[in-house]
Amino acid sequence: MEKINLKKSFFLMLFLVVLALVSWEIRLRKIGVKPTYDIGDALWSDKRSKVYGPIDTRTVFIGSSRIHFDIDIPTWEQLTGTKAIQLGRDGSSPLAVLYDLAEDPKFAGRLVIDVTEGLFFSTSPFYAQEPDKSIKYFKEITPAQRASFLINKPLEANLVFLDKENFSMNAYIAEIKHTNRPGIFEMPIWPWQFGGASFDNQESMHPQFVKDTNLQVKVRNIWAMFAKMGENDIPIHGKSLDSLLATIKSSVDKIRARGGQVFFSRTPSSGPYLMGEEMGFPRDKYWQRILDITNSKGMHFKDYAATKDMQCPEWSHLTPELAIVFTKELVKVMQQEKLLNSNPSIQ
Repeated sequence: MEKINLKKSFFLMLFLVVLALVSWEIRLRKIGVKPTYDIGDALWSDKRSKVYGPIDTRTVFIGSSRIHFDIDIPTWEQLTGTKAIQLGRDGSSPLAVLYDLAEDPKFAGRLVIDVTEGLFFSTSPFYAQEPDKSIKYFKEITPAQRASFLINKPLEANLVFLDKENFSMNAYIAEIKHTNRPGIFEMPIWPWQFGGASFDNQESMHPQFVKDTNLQVKVRNIWAMFAKMGENDIPIHGKSLDSLLATIKSSVDKIRARGGQVFFSRTPSSGPYLMGEEMGFPRDKYWQRILDITNSKGMHFKDYAATKDMQCPEWSHLTPELAIVFTKELVKVMQQEKLLNSNPSIQ
């Protein structure tokens, strides 16, 4: 009798768990949530493993969240015939990834480095934490971690409740508000509609975010809060800047010495965010110096009619529609600079 009761209890529990998960999945889909991938170490590591191959078959993108949002991978691949390998990391500097690729003797490909000045021109270890963690994961990945990634792929592609960044128990606990005080700071919560990731490690805004100005204002307020926190910070300059640029040049030279190519981009920002960046990081002292010192070509969005007046909904990232326009212009510029073939075929 006891075994029968245990068996019934087990199946009842299983039924309730399945019912709860199905109900939760249905509810999330009704409010517009779509499947998304965790943009953590495992997905990044998978893309990092794909940087190798002939230079005319793939293009690697590194940068912060702007390159994550502002490159439309299907458009890029259709126009260029090269696979787009996305290695951007949100809220991080791309320099750790640049240094890693430069020290990798097997990498001799085409590299596009995106510049978000406040993150790029920083020596703070904080902005290297996530890239460093992902690089370590890539180099030390275990067979079990690879198997887990392969198992998770179809699950994440079909079940929206697996979005742990927005809908896990930890995500909901994080939404409990606490007052920031000396020594205690809690990161703000971005609305889930702000962005979701594809298996290509590419992020894009949800349609709800593009339409809802209240959501846009919420993210603008987050940027304003960060700006206020750093209003007394002095941008890197003088010998410190010279040293940083010399290190960047050394890494670029190593990639080129192996037959690789390097191109810089400055993706769009707008409104008060752009004004602050232009004041803190004048083009002639920062952007232009990168190009001059590394002897590189680059695309600054302000220099081209198709992109110079782009407006970001929350001042810092493009909508999916504008990302297509920006991607087309980037392809055109790189073709003009002879870094991409004009009429390639997808390989």
